[in-house]
Amino acid sequence: MKSQGLLISAFAFAVVIAVFAVINVETVEVNFLFAKTSTPLILVILVSTLLGGLTVGLFGMLRIFRLQRTVKTLEKGSKDQSADQQQSIAEGHERLENLDEDDVDAQESSNQSSKALDNSNEQSELDKG
Repeated sequence: MKSQGLLISAFAFAVVIAVFAVINVETVEVNFLFAKTSTPLILVILVSTLLGGLTVGLFGMLRIFRLQRTVKTLEKGSKDQSADQQQSIAEGHERLENLDEDDVDAQESSNQSSKALDNSNEQSELDKG
């Protein structure tokens, strides 16, 4: 949608310049520092507009090229960072598994201690009775 608006604006600008150029058809003297020439004003207007458009286009292309290079650099850094993050996540999962195993071992030993305590309590009650 944005490109359509830009295209319509460019077309409107071209029409305005064309009408302006057609209205100004008299001959003018142009000084190029090293030479003077008489040229129809319509040519001066059209050539100036064309050179201005080309200059703006070249600077725009240069900006796009720099931005693309920046994006590639950032994507490369992001991939490296992503690999580091995945490795850190894997290490974290491994640590959790180790902690879970330690908890299971501790719980089993606690259960065994509880059973042994219950058995000793039952035995002492039987001995008393």
